Formats: sequence, structure tokens, C-alpha cells
Amino acid sequence: MLLENDSARVEIDLARGGRISSFRIDGMEILVGPTEGLLDWGCYPMAPWAGRLRHGRFEYARQSFQMPLSLPPHAIHGTVHQRAWEAESEACASAGLGHDWPFSGRAVQNFALEESALRLRLEIHSEGESFPASLGWHPWFLRELSRGEPAELSFHARAMYARSADAIPTGEKVDVPEGPWDDCFVGVDSAPEIRWPGALKLRLVSDASHWVVYDEPAHAICVEPMTGPPDALNLLPVEVHPDRPLVAEFELQWEREGELSPGDSGGA
Repeated sequence: MLLENDSARVEIDLARGGRISSFRIDGMEILVGPTEGLLDWGCYPMAPWAGRLRHGRFEYARQSFQMPLSLPPHAIHGTVHQRAWEAESEACASAGLGHDWPFSGRAVQNFALEESALRLRLEIHSEGESFPASLGWHPWFLRELSRGEPAELSFHARAMYARSADAIPTGEKVDVPEGPWDDCFVGVDSAPEIRWPGALKLRLVSDASHWVVYDEPAHAICVEPMTGPPDALNLLPVEVHPDRPLVAEFELQWEREGELSPGDSGGA
């Protein structure tokens, strides 16, 4: 699947998790390219849960469920990033949640490329009984583009989840320390921004309530909007019903260096 205009080109790999495999703005690739695995490149949807699921287990309706340990000792990032997606139209794709997920459902993605923004919408639908869920996106942004200076992250949150020894949020909120981070945050009142001085500024806008920032790697920065924290199926699940899907949106707005943001007049 391909979306293209005068300023950007977006390639979506339906066979490998319905992910954005390439995102070029003014000819500059901003995403980490394909690797042997499925977890550390592109920008992929996370559903029916986002982040780690502690020991792959959760409970719902007085039943216990065990998911495969895709990143032992935990399960991670849901099921759909491992599945082939099907095109529903030129800008819409869907995938079943898979045999490992104990409930009948599907995920739907919509893509819209505008002059200076890419708008994404992700939905989780039940095709039978209700179930708990969370969703999100996992973009891997390159620290260095083909021009400009290395990336600078602007990110501000009021609180962060404390993590247990096995890197899973405990549910307790704590003050935000200095980075680098591999953590989940709440109270993000202003849109995170990644700036490559001399080249590009990217503004990340979402209605998701949680953000994970993973900026420890030397080659990439991950800024991930999510509807709940890692282990959300245990900590903060959202119920999906046949008549009530879980839906979130994510917009990536870009601005070339030296340009005004949309709506700015330049005056006082």
C-alpha cells in the first residue's frame, strides 16, 4: 500500500504487520528500515494490547488467559504486528486478532496523507463477546536523517509509572527523572516533538492517554501513544463490545526548518 504527495511518501507493508515500512518527507527517510525481526523497525500498530503483558497472563470475566511469551518472560505488543493485513481500500486495512487471542475480533487501520501531516486511526472490534484491550503505535524514528543535525526530543509529562524489577509498570505514579527513558508517562499536556535541526520538526499528536518513550538506543527514538500503560489488560483495560470498538488516532505533523506552524501568523 502506498500513499504519496508532493512532500511525502508512505509505504505500508501489509504482509509484515500492516506497518509503515518507509516514511519519506522531502526525500528524507525518518523511520528505521527493515530488520530480521518484527519489533524494532518501521511504525507498527499494537493491538489487542500495547507494550508488555506481564508473563503473558491476564484475567477477564473470572477466567485466566495465557498468551504466548513473544518476548520472554513476557508477551509484548499484541498480535497484529505479526500478522498479514488485508487492504479494504486504498487507505484502509484490517487484520484478525489471530488464533492466539482468545476472543473473536479484528483490527482496522485508516491512513490519510495530507500536505504536512499523516493521520492514522486504529480500531479494535469485537466480532462476538466483549473483551479487554488496549492499543497504540510503535514508531522507530531515526536519530539521524540524510541531512540536518541529530534528533532532539521535546517531551514533558507530569508523572511516570514506576516499574518493577521485571520492567512492568506497578500502577504507582512517580515524578519524572532525567532521561534517557524506557518508561510510560501520563499527563502529557503538550504534543511531543522531534526536531532534526536544519532539516525537519515532527509534532506527534494523539488522543491516547499514555505515552511510552524509549530513547536509550543510539540509532533511534521511539515515542509511542497508547490507550493504557504496558500490562494494561491487568492494570487499566478498556472493554471492547460488538457495538463499541476501542478507537484512537495519531497524527504526525511536520514542519520544514524555518517554516511557521499551521495557524501561526508570525505576529505578536
